[in-house]
Amino acid sequence: MNTFGKTIRLFLVDGTTNGLTTAELSNWTGIGIKVPRIKIREYSNRPEFQKQGVYVLLGKGENNEDTAYIGEAEIMASRLSQHIATTDFWNEVVFFGSKDKYLNKASVKYLENHLYNLAINAGRYNINQNTPTRPELSEAEQAELEEFLSNIKVLTASLGYKIFESLEETVEQGRATPQIFFCKNGAGANSKGSPSTEGFIMYKDSLLMMTEQPSLTNSISAERRDMLMEGLLQIEGDFYKLTKDYIFTSSSRAAAATLARSASGPLEWKTEEGIQLKSLETL
Repeated sequence: MNTFGKTIRLFLVDGTTNGLTTAELSNWTGIGIKVPRIKIREYSNRPEFQKQGVYVLLGKGENNEDTAYIGEAEIMASRLSQHIATTDFWNEVVFFGSKDKYLNKASVKYLENHLYNLAINAGRYNINQNTPTRPELSEAEQAELEEFLSNIKVLTASLGYKIFESLEETVEQGRATPQIFFCKNGAGANSKGSPSTEGFIMYKDSLLMMTEQPSLTNSISAERRDMLMEGLLQIEGDFYKLTKDYIFTSSSRAAAATLARSASGPLEWKTEEGIQLKSLETL
């Protein structure tokens, strides 16, 4: 499938990243808005806040996990005002509307439902809400809204939130399947993963050494403890078992987490044929 370049225009309304940011794509009637919770009242009289649209509340849950709520609104300012009064977890909102009268009640409900499903399938954020109702639309209307969805996904990531992007989308494109690497030792550790645009993905069911060696850094040891507390790791015999795909910031960090000691990812991660990641990364 061919992909094409996109031009994104970000505008910092008050000249800082701490205020309202607008995001637009060339030749698209939609517009994205990112604004901190504490700034909503200040900007609520702007035209973008008086229209229909879909929104994503973003913040942290009780266990400091990334948490989001996805909704739709007939008048964005009014809906966000309700959330300020009743919902505590979020500190920023990203919302999308149309610069013309393209969106209506049915279309924003359609967008809300599909964004919810994208977020659930991506599995990056805790989405604690009921599944939004999906309205019945014509095939032509759905096709138009799919393009709108695609642009929302691009702009949300560009604004700093990859809530709708699955981990599989961050691996090398152009391959029928991701290139798989393994990190093992004689004691039974056995992880598999793939390089990612965000670092290195370790795949579900990987086995990590439980006993940590003195050379393991405090940072990685703490990350392993956090993963255990969050249920991303579970004890299985003398090992930790990964319960879902997980992104480490580098291949070395992933290797060290697997072997529970200091490790060089480019040397430890190997293909099934024994070729080191380092060899394939070298130009």
